[in-house]
Amino acid sequence: MIQPQSVGVVVPQRAHFAEPLQLRSGGTLPEYELVYETYGELNADRSNAVLVCHALSGSHHVAGHYADAPNNSGWWDNLVGPGKPLDTRKFFVIGVNNLGGCHGSTGPISINPATGQPWGADFPFVTVEDWVAAQARLADRLGIARFAAIVGGSLGGMQALSWSLQYPERVANAVVIASAPKLTAQNIAFNEVARQAILSDPEFHGGHYYAHGVVPTRGLKLARMVGHITYLSDDAMGDKFGRSLRHGKAIYSYDVEFEIESYLRYQGDKFAGFFDANTYLLATKALDYFDPAFEHGGNLPAALARATADFLVVSFSTDWRFSPARSREIVYALLHNQRNVSYAEIESDAGHDSFLLDEAQYHALLTAYFDRIKV
Repeated sequence: MIQPQSVGVVVPQRAHFAEPLQLRSGGTLPEYELVYETYGELNADRSNAVLVCHALSGSHHVAGHYADAPNNSGWWDNLVGPGKPLDTRKFFVIGVNNLGGCHGSTGPISINPATGQPWGADFPFVTVEDWVAAQARLADRLGIARFAAIVGGSLGGMQALSWSLQYPERVANAVVIASAPKLTAQNIAFNEVARQAILSDPEFHGGHYYAHGVVPTRGLKLARMVGHITYLSDDAMGDKFGRSLRHGKAIYSYDVEFEIESYLRYQGDKFAGFFDANTYLLATKALDYFDPAFEHGGNLPAALARATADFLVVSFSTDWRFSPARSREIVYALLHNQRNVSYAEIESDAGHDSFLLDEAQYHALLTAYFDRIKV
């Protein structure tokens, strides 16, 4: 076995679609672009393609680095590459920036052809199902009739699950990691608090802040801080920060005193420096709306009856945002339909963020599963 390597320098690609896309919200995108990256080579019969779906703050930049930014590795670079669990010597891997995103695909910051101005708050609501429909068009453009696997963590896992329902004949394997068949009321509540932080920022200007030359940085920073708390476990925060005081003693102020406060503010500032607030609003609403069982009276087994893919479902022991119980709901519904499904609950103290990290048991599991996929 070769030593795991990076895919090296990568170059984003762009696909323009002139045909309108009808959205589940009732809106329409008259035309749009998707930015994507690919790693590895598509084989002769085009049977080795794997689509990686990103989570809320992710993008098409899954692996490798750019020539002018050698330290800016893809968000799943530890998983994708030669000798890595998703081995690019075997698979042709695709990462796509979702519609409504802020990393190149058509989104709120893009120009609305009807007005000649940025879409801003006028960008239509998009759902997980809309993202999957747009990804299917890209697959058509690339000549991929059927994916060897669709893979995603968190919101990306919802997309993998939706692929298996919208296009069952086009998915051989669905790998659903740290995800859920729908959000709990508590999860929706966290998303709403984050959205209100943005919506109440004076610089938001009803979502048309681009025209004012400002960014609702304070709201976006607070939204990220709220979200980040839910991505970590209590154990992980305790082990990393505890109750450590930056000054060694209480100074009785509202400035940063505890190390965890410093960490959250740093994460919020960093996120607000590169992410778009309107995209954050759209993506959290897409999370809230996802519920394939809704049209089946809440019956998840009935909703998943359309799926024909083999499944790997993975959860993490300390993930309370998308708890193992939520993954088991998917497993039980698939088993009810006599589908082939493998399930693993990985012991990890890192909470929801575990799906992004180097965890030996987790990576060994993925390696074993991808090794058994025939292409």
